[in-house]
Amino acid sequence: MTIEANNPVSAADLNPARAQASHHTGDQTRTLVLVTISCCHMLNDMMQSLLLAIYPMLKSNYALDFGQIGLITLTFQATASLLQPIVGLYTDHRPKNYALSMGMGFTFAGLMLLAFADSFPLILCAAALVGMGSSIFHPESSRIARLASGGRHGFAQSLFQVGGNIGSAVGPLVAAWFIVPHGQGAIGWFSIAALVAIALLAGIGTWYKNHRAELARRPRSAPQGHTLSRNHVIGIIAVLLVLLFSKYFYTASLSSYYTFYLIEKFGVSLPDAQIYLFLFLGSVALGTILGGPIGDRVGPKRVIWGSILGVLPFTLILPHVGLIWTVILTVPIGLILASAFAAIVVYGQELIPGKVGMVAGLFFGFAFGMGGIGAAVLGELADWTDITFVYQLCAFLPALGLFAAFLPDLGGKRRHR
Repeated sequence: MTIEANNPVSAADLNPARAQASHHTGDQTRTLVLVTISCCHMLNDMMQSLLLAIYPMLKSNYALDFGQIGLITLTFQATASLLQPIVGLYTDHRPKNYALSMGMGFTFAGLMLLAFADSFPLILCAAALVGMGSSIFHPESSRIARLASGGRHGFAQSLFQVGGNIGSAVGPLVAAWFIVPHGQGAIGWFSIAALVAIALLAGIGTWYKNHRAELARRPRSAPQGHTLSRNHVIGIIAVLLVLLFSKYFYTASLSSYYTFYLIEKFGVSLPDAQIYLFLFLGSVALGTILGGPIGDRVGPKRVIWGSILGVLPFTLILPHVGLIWTVILTVPIGLILASAFAAIVVYGQELIPGKVGMVAGLFFGFAFGMGGIGAAVLGELADWTDITFVYQLCAFLPALGLFAAFLPDLGGKRRHR
């Protein structure tokens, strides 16, 4: 039996057991990378949420007015949101193996400064540093999640994002149980979490360095993409941003004012209202986990359609039912609405191949900004009218999901190979 010269046989072909073992080891490594990134996302978002959670303490300690509190938020949001697409675009062209550790270093510095700040300008500097850490972490970690996905891009984004959901939920609890009783200096203890994250992300950076080297050794294949024009791509990005606006404005109405709504409309006690809020946040976390794998099977466009527009019947009913049905309806609302973000990120990264970091930074930054702006705008609206009117108005926001009709199909189903 002869082997033709133009039909080379690799070592993997000659030794299937070795190839299978190598593939299994690679899958384990990628899974470990994804879990580590998700855990670091939890630590990052927990630490950044500490700043927002201690506003009452800062206001009391330094006699700040609401305008100064707003300036702290603006400083944090400006660095955390506006810098994300810039960081992503820069590292798309000039990859940095250890950018994640460097970004977490900014968070570490911000926490230490916040722990010992004794003036309003220093608090602003601390907020800016924490925001800068977040602006580096999100686009870069989203890039790593995609690289480690093994083709399951939606699953990877969902696993990565649910870590942030958990961290954002844990942060206020940590502030209430530990920082408020022990004072501002207790924030410094949470810099240990930043150091742990720096060490973990240094390991991720080494994996990223080796992965890039491995990719450089492989023969380059012709890039696969769509044939859409530049103007068409810009229009689609605008549609995706409209959908994110719809999602995060409505989510802000629940995450920021749901407890007030329950107390004002139904006379619920604060502890019970917090339990009902936890049910909503839990459904958001579950929806985040489920949205990505479903998108891998049916395609991100279908998930975007179903997530944004599919939640509309529930949001329209919510302001007109009693307490029990209000609590019940928030579960499918959180579950369905949360499934959209991973699909939107994956869709955008397929729409603009080669700009993974920029797309992730743009969407994370926009979502972050819309959440903050939405909370502020809806709060003002509630002051002018009442909280029930806010929910009646926000109920129509998911109707913007009709704009998903303008999204072309970029390739249908995405399955793990």
